Amino acid sequence: MPSFDLHPRLAADTIPVGELALCAALLLNDARFPWFVLVPQRPDLVELTDLSGDHSIVLMGEIRAATRVMLALAKPDKVNVAALGNVVPQLHVHVIGRFRSDPAWPNPVWGFGAPQPYPNHAAASLVERAAGLFAAA
Repeated sequence: MPSFDLHPRLAADTIPVGELALCAALLLNDARFPWFVLVPQRPDLVELTDLSGDHSIVLMGEIRAATRVMLALAKPDKVNVAALGNVVPQLHVHVIGRFRSDPAWPNPVWGFGAPQPYPNHAAASLVERAAGLFAAA
């Protein structure tokens, strides 16, 4: 079986949070929006339908867990969940906390302005808190 490799764009734009049963949980490095990316750690996945039935069930559970973590971590007004893949073909799922006060509200976050990376200390603190919440989820 081919090995799993994280797409270079995802690797460049995210900070690892932890490993779930199926997915790598990542934090998008953009302080404007609390944003997780879940990447199933299986090779050659592009569409949700590329997952086996069992892996589809696991992914849904991990999306639910990431949503609960997002709600506890950031307390957003709304959580958006999406799997687009227009820029990065590797299957990945976005779990984004949205606030009525965020700069893109109510429009989608994609293509809105330039990302603002987290300061190192803020990223480390956020990842530590998120990892603890994922472990408890």
